[in-house]
Amino acid sequence: MTEVARFEEFSYRYPETATHSLENLNLDLANGLTVLTGPSGSGKTTLLRTLNGLVPHFHGGHASGRAWVLGHDLRGTSTRRLAREVAMVFQEPESQFVLATVQREVAFGPENLGLPGSEITDRVESALQAMGVHHLSSRRLATLSGGQRQRVALAAALAMRPELLVLDEPTSQLDDAGAASLRRECQRLCDQGRAVIAAEQRPGRVAVEGVRPLELSRGSLTEPGRHARETVPMPLRRPQVTGGMAWQLRDLMVGHGEPVAEGIQLSCRRGEVLCLTGPNGSGKTTLLRTAAGLLPPLSGSVQREPGRAAYLPQEPGGVLHQASVLEEVRQTGRWLKLACDPWPILSEFQLSSLAGSDPRDLSTGQRQRAALAAVLLGEPDMVFLDEPTRGADPASRRLLAQVLDRLAQAGSAILLATSDSHFAHQLGDRVFELANGRLQLCEEMAA
Repeated sequence: MTEVARFEEFSYRYPETATHSLENLNLDLANGLTVLTGPSGSGKTTLLRTLNGLVPHFHGGHASGRAWVLGHDLRGTSTRRLAREVAMVFQEPESQFVLATVQREVAFGPENLGLPGSEITDRVESALQAMGVHHLSSRRLATLSGGQRQRVALAAALAMRPELLVLDEPTSQLDDAGAASLRRECQRLCDQGRAVIAAEQRPGRVAVEGVRPLELSRGSLTEPGRHARETVPMPLRRPQVTGGMAWQLRDLMVGHGEPVAEGIQLSCRRGEVLCLTGPNGSGKTTLLRTAAGLLPPLSGSVQREPGRAAYLPQEPGGVLHQASVLEEVRQTGRWLKLACDPWPILSEFQLSSLAGSDPRDLSTGQRQRAALAAVLLGEPDMVFLDEPTRGADPASRRLLAQVLDRLAQAGSAILLATSDSHFAHQLGDRVFELANGRLQLCEEMAA
C-alpha cells in the first residue's frame, strides 16, 4: 500500500465560526478506494477539500496539526501545485464549470497541464466515453440535465488522470447506468495503483473490491456504519383516500424548442404522491416544470385547479437568498401572506439549531433541508420537487418522507422527480419512468 495522505492531530475551523469542522484528526489514506460516510454537516466536504488545498488556503480559517498530501506538506503547498496531481468533483458540479461546452470543459484541465494536442484529444474522448456523455460533446453545459452535468464533471476529472481522485457525493444525481460507469472507473483507477476517496450517502453505488470505509461524526472519525445503525428506518406511507383532481396532463409534448417527451397522460389527485424516475437527460425536470406551470407545453394541455403550488429546483441555492435559515422561511410567509409560524417546519427538518445560520455556511444536505423548509411552509395545494434527496443522508430522507406524508394526509398533491428509484418506490403511491420520450407506469416495487 502506498501512502496518499496523512493527518496528525489536524483540526480546522472556518472563518467566523466557533466550532471545528475537523477536530484532532489522525488518519492515513492509501491508494485504492476509500468511501467516506457520515451525517450532513459531519465534516466530509471539509476533509475532502484539504486534499486539494482549498482548506485552508482558499477558505482561510484556522488550521492546526499537520497534514501531507501525496508527500506534500499541506501548509506549504499551494492549491495550484496540488491541482496537478489531485482532481476533485464538488457536490454541486455546476459551480466548478469554467467553459461553455462539454468538450471544452473536459479539455480544460489537460490543457492547463500543457499536454500535446493529440494527448488532450485522446484524454477527452476516453473520459467522455467512460461516463457515457460522448454524444453530448458539442452541447452547451447550460442545456444539460443535472445528472448529465454531474457526468461531465466526472469526465473532466478523469481526463486529468490524477494520482488522487476526490469525489464529493458523486452519484447524487446519477441514474443507475451513470453510477455503474463511475464504479467501473473507480475500479480501473484502483487497478492502476491510483487513489480514489469519495464521500457518498449511498456507498454501495461506488464501492469496489477492497474498498476502505471511513465515517465522520462532528469532525472526528467514528466506527464505520454507526450512523446508519443509529438512523431510524424510513416509515412507509400510510394508506389514504385521495380527494379530487388537482392537475391533469393530456396528450402532452414537452421540451425546450425540440421535444424530449410526448404523448404524456398523467394526473394527480389531492392526497396523492407521484414519483417520476428515468435516465439522466430523459426530460424529468422539463416535465416537472411543465406540470408546475413554469414551462409551456409544446402541445397538449395542462389543467390545474386553483391553489398554491410549491416548487423546489434541483439547485437549492436557487431559492436561498436571505441571511439566515429562519429568514428564508419567514420570507416565504411574507411573499405568500401566510399566517404561519416558521418554527414547526424548521423543527420537522431538524433545522432549529441552525435557524440563525447563513445558508451559504451549511453543508449541501443541510441547505437542501433549508430549501425544502422554505418552499413547504404551510400546506401548499400542489407540490413539485426536483431531486429533493440530492446530498441527503438517510436521516434527511426520513425527515422528507415524514413531511411529505403529512402534507399528503392534509390533501396536497405531490409530484417529485428523482434519480433515487429506491426512495421513489418507498414513497410514491404511483411511480412512473420517463425514458426514450415516453412515460410508463412502473409496476415493480424496489426491494
